[in-house]
Amino acid sequence: MPAGVSWPRYLKMLGASVLSMFAGAEVVHQYYRPDLVGFQNSATELLGLKAKHEASEKH
Repeated sequence: MPAGVSWPRYLKMLGASVLSMFAGAEVVHQYYRPDLVGFQNSATELLGLKAKHEASEKH
């Protein structure tokens, strides 16, 4: 028995904790609405700059 409680009670509390963590993350994600497309484009631009830099070094 973890922490002196029965297994069913422990598993219920663990499940409730995980679900509340996921729900909280979803609420924060919906509130702040991160610009994931912009992040993806900036990462692609960085990769493009790296490729241009490598190509210029070869010539």
